[in-house]
Amino acid sequence: MLIVSAPSGSGKSTIVQWLMQEHPELRLYFSISCTSRQPRGTEQNGVEYFFLTPEEFKEKIAADEFLEYEEVYADRFYGTLKQQVEHQRQQGQNVVFDVDVKGGVNIKKYYGDEALSLFIQPPSVDELRRRLVGRATDTPEAIEQRLAKAAFELTFAPQFDRVIVNDDLDTAKQETLRVVEEFLNK
Repeated sequence: MLIVSAPSGSGKSTIVQWLMQEHPELRLYFSISCTSRQPRGTEQNGVEYFFLTPEEFKEKIAADEFLEYEEVYADRFYGTLKQQVEHQRQQGQNVVFDVDVKGGVNIKKYYGDEALSLFIQPPSVDELRRRLVGRATDTPEAIEQRLAKAAFELTFAPQFDRVIVNDDLDTAKQETLRVVEEFLNK
């Protein structure tokens, strides 16, 4: 299992997508998470997410069915079901968790040495600011909120197995590939 966490704008999703598309031999498949929000656009239940009502989500929390979960807003939950991960593992999939830092730490605690946890780190907060501004997808206020959250998230880096600094995207991709191959071949 591969756990990948990072502050927003660090290049995590770009690196994970590259690994999955360019290296099918790694047999990487995203874990399918649950959410209590409504489907967006063409999202389908069981493909992008499992869509639950807030009440169903709370019942599963009470039954200890989640590896990790978070209530992002009131009654807006996201989480990873233990049973779904085990189902994917039984199919021979190397499960990829693209999760926030707290979720990443929790999944690593649960699976221990069966999982590799990677933290994709920007070279600096200033560079992160430049990337977020360059995306042109957020308001200045949202960027400041993301940067404040990133400063908090960076404190979690020592709890991950490996930290990959994404100073140069191609270098970060190659380093990630090397670390993942090393883990899967041990």
